[in-house]
Amino acid sequence: MPKTSKAKAQGSSGPRLPRESLKAKKERAARILVVMEQLYPQAATELWHRNPFELLIATVLSAQATDASVNKATPALFQRYPDAFALAQATPEEVEPYIKTIGLYRSKARNIVLLARRLVEQYGGEVPVDKAQLRALPGVGWKTATVVLGAAFGVPGIAVDTHLTRLARRLGLSEQKDPEKIGADLERLFPKEKWVFVHHALILFGRYRCTARKPLCLGCPLYDDCLSKGAW
Repeated sequence: MPKTSKAKAQGSSGPRLPRESLKAKKERAARILVVMEQLYPQAATELWHRNPFELLIATVLSAQATDASVNKATPALFQRYPDAFALAQATPEEVEPYIKTIGLYRSKARNIVLLARRLVEQYGGEVPVDKAQLRALPGVGWKTATVVLGAAFGVPGIAVDTHLTRLARRLGLSEQKDPEKIGADLERLFPKEKWVFVHHALILFGRYRCTARKPLCLGCPLYDDCLSKGAW
């Protein structure tokens, strides 16, 4: 596909997108959902985990790190600390060697130990199924809480990471910059029962196809419904 000068003129945010009615945007979103269901019918998190506790810890560790780097570290970590009770007894210094290959490992070691202690003290070692309670835990923000609630408990929500931020802009689904506002825009466009799926499917699409530097626009199954098509 030919590149235009628009993308360069607009900087890293990409080309200026045409205006569109909410009705038209919802119709495009419906078509995008059909394609996602065809491409990734079993879309799920790529973070390795066996239970809500492991997913919570892995998601905290994944902040500003790749899922692949987290997956390399967590098997040994979870073998040594299989639940909140075990991790709560550790010190950050004891945890650090297990996650040293992950970015910001010192602060993350401190956070997950404090998180485990809070789980033991307040929730009997279980992960709470409540967004406010999750967000009050050390190292847990809106995105992590939304991911864990959706992937572990099926609570509807669209968590927004760097991939979804990029796709929402390129596809013309949201022009917001704040992840929570982008998530709210996406939730207005897709059926509630599909929110968790949309989160996982769009992450996979952004991770492997609509990448930041060299999106595979040629032959893209979303090309006709992408408002920035041809600009990359």
